[in-house]
Amino acid sequence: MLVALTVAAAADDAGRHGVFTLDGFPFWAVYVVAFCIVMARAQATYWLGRGVARGMGGTRVARLLASPRAVEVIDRIHRWGPPAVTVSFLTVGVQTVVNLAAGYLRMPFGRYLVALTFGCLIWAAVWTTVGTAVVYGAILLFLLHPAALAAAAALVAGLAAWLVRRRRARVRAAESAADAAEAATEQA
Repeated sequence: MLVALTVAAAADDAGRHGVFTLDGFPFWAVYVVAFCIVMARAQATYWLGRGVARGMGGTRVARLLASPRAVEVIDRIHRWGPPAVTVSFLTVGVQTVVNLAAGYLRMPFGRYLVALTFGCLIWAAVWTTVGTAVVYGAILLFLLHPAALAAAAALVAGLAAWLVRRRRARVRAAESAADAAEAATEQA
C-alpha cells in the first residue's frame, strides 16, 4: 500500500512534482545543483588539508588528522590514492576525512580532480535518487503513520548505536591483544 501511495504521490500535478524532482524542478537540474554543491564542498576540504600541511599545525583540523581513524584513512590514501577518493563518496563521514587527507598528503591536484569528479557524479546520483526517495517516503510515512516513522527512526538509531558499540569493542579487544603481545615480548 505504501508503494502505491508513493507512486500516486509522485505522479500528482501532471508530473510537475515527483520523487525525483524538487518542488517542480526536473531531475537533471537537481542533479547538477547537487553535483556542484558536493564538488565545491569536497574541494574546499581538500584545500583546507593543503593549508594544514603548509603550517596550520596547531589547529583543530591538524588534531583531527592525528586521530587514529584519520591515520588509518591516510594510510589507505597512500596505498590506494585516487580510487580511495572516488569510493569515499559512497560513504557518510569518511569522505570528508579522505578529502582532507588527500589535501594534507598533497595528492597532485590533477589526479585528485579526476577522482573527485567521478566521486561527485556518483554522490549526486545517489542522493538525488535514493536520498530524495527516502525523504519523500519519510514525509509520506509521517503524514500517514507518525508512530511508524518514530519506530523506524528508533530502530535505525538503535542499530547505529549497536554497530558503534560493536566496533569499539573490537578495537578495544585488538588493543588489549596488542598490549598483551607487547608485554609478553618485553618479558622475553
